[in-house]
Amino acid sequence: MSTAEERSNAAGLGRMVSDLRRWSLANLRYATDLILPPICIHCHTPIAAHRVLCPACWKDVDFITPPLCDRLGLPLPHADGETALSTAALRDPPIFGRARAAARFNGVMRTLIHSFKYGDRHEASDMFAQMMRAAGAGLLEDADVLMPVPLHPRKLSQRRYNQAAILAGRLSRLARLPADMTSLRRVRRTPSQVGLSEAERQSNVANAFAIAPKAEGRIAGKHILLVDDVITTGSTLSACARVLKEAGAAEVNCLAVAMAVGEDEAGAS
Repeated sequence: MSTAEERSNAAGLGRMVSDLRRWSLANLRYATDLILPPICIHCHTPIAAHRVLCPACWKDVDFITPPLCDRLGLPLPHADGETALSTAALRDPPIFGRARAAARFNGVMRTLIHSFKYGDRHEASDMFAQMMRAAGAGLLEDADVLMPVPLHPRKLSQRRYNQAAILAGRLSRLARLPADMTSLRRVRRTPSQVGLSEAERQSNVANAFAIAPKAEGRIAGKHILLVDDVITTGSTLSACARVLKEAGAAEVNCLAVAMAVGEDEAGAS
């Protein structure tokens, strides 16, 4: 048999194996759907695909769209120029550069995030990452590395997972950016932020974060994108940004699934 014939046979065998793999995966998905039909991750209505929302629940998501405050990512009623700043950003400029979130923390999003954060329900994590990639496209382009807001080791032991780390991992694969899960640490356990005023939140997280030993080299000069599930007053993100900038970070921006705006802040954590 000639070399050309061998190559042709090898190519044909490769295509056959590839076709067989696709056929097997399609049948496996079909069998799985028969046993566990796809349902809406919020209302459990039967739908066509897994891990997504039905049209009615999707319509209830209050997406944050322009015009936005360039610093805080808050929705604005109108914008006079290309770069607009909210009153909150002018009154108390954040330590971080810019913050963005995909949707307001209300309705469907509040329920899904609470289930994810406190109920060990991760069905929405891939959808959250897709939403964050769209909302934070500009921040992702500028970022060198993703970094989740850390939990205190005792809380991590109790909950068994850090929801921000899961989101950072999902987003890392989508955006093809590295995720640093260890350089930023929470060194002081703090009470829940729920129900606290802005000033109380700032005091609550003061000195709660630190850089891991010998991690400065992974931070100095880097454009870091902090990842969290919900942005409320921004006090936690500011506390993280402060220690990162003190360690030499060139820029620290923030990206979350949702943002508490106005009345959304009641019950936000």
